[in-house]
Amino acid sequence: MARWFLAHIGLAKPYRFERTLAVLAALMLAAVAGAVTTHYYLADDVAFGTRRWWYFVYVAALIALGVICARMPRIAAVVLSVAALEIGLGLGSAVLFGHRLVPSDLLPRDRERAHAVWHPLLQAVSRPTLPGEKTRGNYSFNAQGLRGRERSAEELRGKEIIALFGGSTTEDIAVPEGLSWGEQLERTLGADRVAVLNHGVTMYATAQILLQTAFYQSPYGIQPTCAIYYVGGVDIQNSHIRGLDPGYADYQAPSLVDGLEVRRLDGDGLFFFSPTLRYLNRLAVLAFDTVRPAAPPRGEISADPDPAFEAIYVRNVRSISAINRQRGIRTLWIGEIMDRARLIDEPGGTHTWAPFIPEEGLWALMSRLNGILRQEAAMLGDTYIEVPIDDFQSDDFSDPSHFVAKGSLKFATRLAPEIAAACRRP
Repeated sequence: MARWFLAHIGLAKPYRFERTLAVLAALMLAAVAGAVTTHYYLADDVAFGTRRWWYFVYVAALIALGVICARMPRIAAVVLSVAALEIGLGLGSAVLFGHRLVPSDLLPRDRERAHAVWHPLLQAVSRPTLPGEKTRGNYSFNAQGLRGRERSAEELRGKEIIALFGGSTTEDIAVPEGLSWGEQLERTLGADRVAVLNHGVTMYATAQILLQTAFYQSPYGIQPTCAIYYVGGVDIQNSHIRGLDPGYADYQAPSLVDGLEVRRLDGDGLFFFSPTLRYLNRLAVLAFDTVRPAAPPRGEISADPDPAFEAIYVRNVRSISAINRQRGIRTLWIGEIMDRARLIDEPGGTHTWAPFIPEEGLWALMSRLNGILRQEAAMLGDTYIEVPIDDFQSDDFSDPSHFVAKGSLKFATRLAPEIAAACRRP
């Protein structure tokens, strides 16, 4: 057995050192892959059965195949070259992404796939959850694509219907089933007489929310009593984009397609284990897919206000309010709050969703946007609900903008009295 092994790796007479070189190359790749796997494991960034776990299994299989093919050095060289390419693209892009030198990486992420489908008008919408299926946040979408339990028109008749609109902070993506601020708000107001319908969709800005309000506000055929908009956090990513499109169609809107993974050419889903195949899929998308990927935005990093962006934001707010006013629906606005302490204490470049705002200046501009929203609400005759940022601490958030369950409960409790007063039937 020992002689066979030595012969296999080229160290038995007649010596075949080309086999030895192939095995040494495999050992070097194994050492790199093993060290990185250990790092991610200790950092709790890889777990059994996840996408990232399968990536490392795939790399290990390529390296092992390279060793098995050592008696055929040319084939071994091809296999190990593929392994090196997969390691280089996967881990190399992750390092570059970590230093914010590239907009995304090719290393598979340990998460559930985004729960969305393509939509010809909104780019992406939430997809109803199938029985036994789990979303990335361990919550479900009902048959209408709204977060929460199933409803029926019969159940909703006679109740005050409150419709929530916003992005991921309204969807409440970091909070599991039954604990989102929308669900807790319904319980606080009284589920026997109030129904809170959560239309929030990750990555939606006021451009998409305006379309939702115009065309998809009443999924059960019953008009809401009140429409509540928790907005600003997605819109602000458009600050300082040069030549900003009035409908955010140059960056934010097309980014929904890839951000929520709704392409038919879905290499990230089919080829998640292979950075090389994912990269080739992206090239195919660039060449053939009608829906073009969002081009990298152009602009200048600045902590100053952006009048062009703010004018578009104000136009969207006024348009939403006008639609609701014409329908007799009361409009309530809430400016998004963030973990201010985290943004101030841990600055470092810019956030990926706000590419031209320095992190330490993000809350100041968000606060300014909330002030503009408050002023517009007063001018339009709408209700603006002030949520004191000082009432929230870092442990209320999972990241700079999304609540944990504790924060969601606190948020719902703060909102309930004003919503009850504003939405009470005459």
